[in-house]
Amino acid sequence: MALVELLGETLQKSGKGTTVDTRTLAGEGRYVGLYFSALGCPPCHRFTPKLVRFYNELKQTEKGESFEIVLVSGDPDRESFDEHFEEMPWLAIPFTDARKRLNLCDKYEVLGIPVLVIVDANSAELVTDRGKHGVTTDPTGENFPWK
Repeated sequence: MALVELLGETLQKSGKGTTVDTRTLAGEGRYVGLYFSALGCPPCHRFTPKLVRFYNELKQTEKGESFEIVLVSGDPDRESFDEHFEEMPWLAIPFTDARKRLNLCDKYEVLGIPVLVIVDANSAELVTDRGKHGVTTDPTGENFPWK
């Protein structure tokens, strides 16, 4: 499955370190947002609350069932990762999987953060690498997934 190849077998859930099988995110008409962010990043501190609000509001709509976000952390240590991730209601690439996080940064040419990349959850194909712009200019998600 393409999404498992992209993200790995399991993703970390907020809270007590429980995991979710990545396969549960896949499906026709579903999307995954890859959120590249880090605790020590001031622009991330400004954008993350907007993204949390967008995510929570979208989850209240029909479109919400077809969308999940996965944090791709740029945090340098576990303590920073844990502090950063605890404010997020979505999933994350496990901190211990540094190779996967670096590969995703390379694949999507992430040179600065925050970045929100939207991929098709069925094929793992890129939908847009301008998800941050989408959240900022379309906070209700009317035109989501901003193809």
